Amino acid sequence: MDVSQYLSVFLDEAKEHLQSLNDNIMVLEQDPENEDCINEIFRSAHSMKGMAGTMGYTRMQNLTHDMEDVFSDVRGGKIKIKSADIDVLLQCLDAIQEYVDNITENQDEGTEEHQNIIKALADIRNGASGGGADAADAAPAAEAAPSGGDAPAAGADGSSDYRAIKLDPSVKSTLEEAVSQGKKIYGVTVHIQESCILKAARGFLVFKGLEEIGEIAVSDPSTQDIEDEKFDFTFSLIVITDESKEKVEEIVKAVSEVEGCECGEFDLNSAKSAEDKEEAPAPAPAAEAPKPAAEPAKQTPAAAPAAGGAGGKKPVGKPVVNRTVRVDIEKLDVLMNLVSELIIAKNSLISAANTSGVSNGNVNEQIEYLESVTTNLHESVMKVRMVPIESVLQKFPRMIRDLNKTLNKKMELTMTGEDTEMDRTVVDEIGDPLMHLIRNSADHGIESAELRAQRGKPEVGQIFLHAFQDGNSVVIEVGDDGNGIDAEAVKNKAIEKGVVTPDQAALLTEKQCVELLFHPGFSTAKQVSEISGRGVGLDVVKSKVESLSGEVTVRTKLGEGSTWVIRLPLTLAIIQALMVIIGEEKYAIPLDSIQSIEDVSPSDIKLVENKEVINLRGSVTPIIRLNEVLDTESTKSPDEDMVVVITRKGDQSYGLVIDELMGQQEIVIKPLGKYTAKCKLISGATILGDGEIALILDTNSVI
Repeated sequence: MDVSQYLSVFLDEAKEHLQSLNDNIMVLEQDPENEDCINEIFRSAHSMKGMAGTMGYTRMQNLTHDMEDVFSDVRGGKIKIKSADIDVLLQCLDAIQEYVDNITENQDEGTEEHQNIIKALADIRNGASGGGADAADAAPAAEAAPSGGDAPAAGADGSSDYRAIKLDPSVKSTLEEAVSQGKKIYGVTVHIQESCILKAARGFLVFKGLEEIGEIAVSDPSTQDIEDEKFDFTFSLIVITDESKEKVEEIVKAVSEVEGCECGEFDLNSAKSAEDKEEAPAPAPAAEAPKPAAEPAKQTPAAAPAAGGAGGKKPVGKPVVNRTVRVDIEKLDVLMNLVSELIIAKNSLISAANTSGVSNGNVNEQIEYLESVTTNLHESVMKVRMVPIESVLQKFPRMIRDLNKTLNKKMELTMTGEDTEMDRTVVDEIGDPLMHLIRNSADHGIESAELRAQRGKPEVGQIFLHAFQDGNSVVIEVGDDGNGIDAEAVKNKAIEKGVVTPDQAALLTEKQCVELLFHPGFSTAKQVSEISGRGVGLDVVKSKVESLSGEVTVRTKLGEGSTWVIRLPLTLAIIQALMVIIGEEKYAIPLDSIQSIEDVSPSDIKLVENKEVINLRGSVTPIIRLNEVLDTESTKSPDEDMVVVITRKGDQSYGLVIDELMGQQEIVIKPLGKYTAKCKLISGATILGDGEIALILDTNSVI
């Protein structure tokens, strides 16, 4: 069997299971008795073992099998997880991650056996095996529990048998009516192979096949439990049909990985009622009764009435099927490009209609309708591309736990806003900068326990990460309650490294000193460690964030802590922009970066330190003449009033002097390619409605 076609699915699933294992093991460290957590870890390890075995990755299969064995013993009450065991389990996850990384790169898991980890996992099982009476008492309970975790069992022995199905009164009346109409009622017990990985999928195929020849009256376990794989390798059904018993058996056995089935006529007279239970549930309301067989309505597995402990009621508010699909990001990129071209075509149509002076009311109405549809289409495609930032943040709690041990500090990470959504391309790129900032807070920010005690701070240092949406941007704040940044130490280090001269350093404000940290190769660390001190990190953060059209700033107070603030656009492809004319050329300025537009008289311009500034509502605002920056002739005479676009970078406002305003427009950003990458002033280009090209100004670089 060629499994290479399933490789991408395997890798996606493996990464999800690894993240789930990481999260749950971290929870387990805080709450070793958490049964839900233990069951979830067991299920994830079990699924990964099956997936690896199917794909032929035996080393990965062996390691996950040993991990599954540990949690099988934990579930059975034979052993209890201790703090030292958590370290072994996390090493095990790192080893599995290594296998996954190898498979991603070259489709091969490598040759590393990780015998030391396998031995450590065996030691966890053997170390507490002499539990005496407690372990012996727990063993029968473990044997009675089904391997599916919290899967419900129909019979007392954990097996499912159609003869043991208890009928709700409404279901029983439906079956009696079907018999009176001459229909046949069969009980079916289906046995799935124990090696089967996708039990729920096999169950669905059985349901689908039987619904083509009749109606499924009830199932045990309930259909929702079968969908959620909360059952052993056996489930039972009662089917109303006109076909023969042989036909029913043939359909069930035709499904792959079904080991066999038992089928027989269901005896209504000897059938048990749901009311025979120790705690009889309230009878199902008439409104919930299934349709009689006289009006056959084919039901999906999830719509069939639940049996067993559910009393015939359907789960309320639970989705019937998985409502999501996996889509390759490249397909979304193609879709976004097509929407971009549609917006360019729409702009061209509007421009052509305005240029030719078309005043036909019907034409204008249709153009307005097209504009509305393209805007809605753009918003819909953007929503499809948006993913929660959570996928990037999930790995940080584990990282802080490891840094606690490496740095011998006590730190705690608090995160909020994990559900904040951003464009997928931005989320993929922002992980490394955030990791640098958190490691920076852990290594440089949080002080030693002794120093924190001297300063009257709690022993455990606090590191936080907050994400939230602010207009058309997403703001991510990373900070700590540690030492803060010593501006004098930064200034002295900058002079020592030759980044600034002593004369230049004397003129720097505290804020400008702190910003020297973003200089390439700059580090204040006394010694190089695995965590930091090589002078790479903050310059990488700055360049990466600015490449995403964002900005990074820092707020700090010595002795109290620092906060790094990253502001990023929601999307990188289609934006609202202000179209302006500078000299003879048209340019676009992203609307997100604009605060206001001012009309300024030349007489209002003053000089401060030989730089032009204006007094804008009590605030001194530097101005930048864009015609000088772009090396072009201004079309305005020196005594004319100037149009100034006020933008902001960090806490400071700046005024950009332009020649003429054209208005606001929805534009598509087209990259200029690697040959123009060195021109920092321009972030891309756009095609205007009349076919002209307009360059998009990067206001951060201009300032």
